[in-house]
This record gives sequence, C-alpha cells and structure tokens, in this order.
Amino acid sequence: MNPNAIPPAEAPEKGPFVTITINNTSRDIHRGRATVAEIKALGGVPVADELEEVVQGKLTPLPDDGAVTIKGGEVFISHPRDSGSS
Repeated sequence: MNPNAIPPAEAPEKGPFVTITINNTSRDIHRGRATVAEIKALGGVPVADELEEVVQGKLTPLPDDGAVTIKGGEVFISHPRDSGSS
C-alpha cells in the first residue's frame, strides 16, 4: 500500500455529479461552483433561513449572495435566522 495514498474516505468523488448533505439528506449536485440560493433550492430550504456549512467540525455561515465550490461530501445545515430585534 502506498503510504502517500489518500484514504478512501477522504478521496474526492469522481464524475461530474457529486453528493452533498443538506439537513441530513443526501443530494446529487454538479461539481463546481454553486450559489447559496442553488443549494437552498436543492435542499428545499426556505429562502429566509440561514445556511451554514460544516467545515472541520464547525458551522460556517454562508452569505445569501455567496457561492461554494462543490467537490463532494460537503455538509450543510439550515435554520431560521436569529431575530436581531429587541
């Protein structure tokens, strides 16, 4: 076995379509750049909800007008936005 080989769990997915997880549901999406709006639509996430990506075990908020480079295996979680009014 090659000591420099990438373990299978960490190897990037092959092919034009990859699998991501949105709110614990697997979804197939085209590899490459995807807007936050596209990811929300794919996962059935309400437009008003906040979408966050799990990066190295931490939630990273995504701006509504932002985009993510999809390589496969990304995990996204949505939730209603926190009310900022007092």
